[in-house]
Amino acid sequence: MKSKRAISAMIVLLLLVALGLAGCGGKDTAVKHAHPMAPLDEMPDRVQDSGWKIRESYQFATANLELTDAIPCYCGCVGLGHTSLYDCYVAGVDEAGETQFDEHAEYCSICNDITLDTMQMVDEGKSTSEIFAQIEADYARFGPPTEKLENGES
Repeated sequence: MKSKRAISAMIVLLLLVALGLAGCGGKDTAVKHAHPMAPLDEMPDRVQDSGWKIRESYQFATANLELTDAIPCYCGCVGLGHTSLYDCYVAGVDEAGETQFDEHAEYCSICNDITLDTMQMVDEGKSTSEIFAQIEADYARFGPPTEKLENGES
């Protein structure tokens, strides 16, 4: 009988330890990346207070303008006047040179998923054209793409 209790106690103890270790990473643990990320303290408070996916998406999008401006978004934001994934995060720059953030991507899982997938592909060494093609293949079913006009303007 003591043996069964000891085994039961050991199982409970192991489960508690496993749960404790699983919690060490927490939901806010982010992956380390080898590409530029804008400083978190330059993000709006609401982004800083968000989960890691939103924080990293905003940090990546703003630090990688050339890439995120070349990648389309498929969430339907083309109806908001967006011309690229970058527009989901940045509304523009004011007269003082301060970035004006767009709140759209804070609430759009498709924007964040596209950005996180783009980050992963950058980490894997994929080219912009490879990333573009993969994003198109994975997300075109969600909605019309944002797109630049041939002269680069919207």
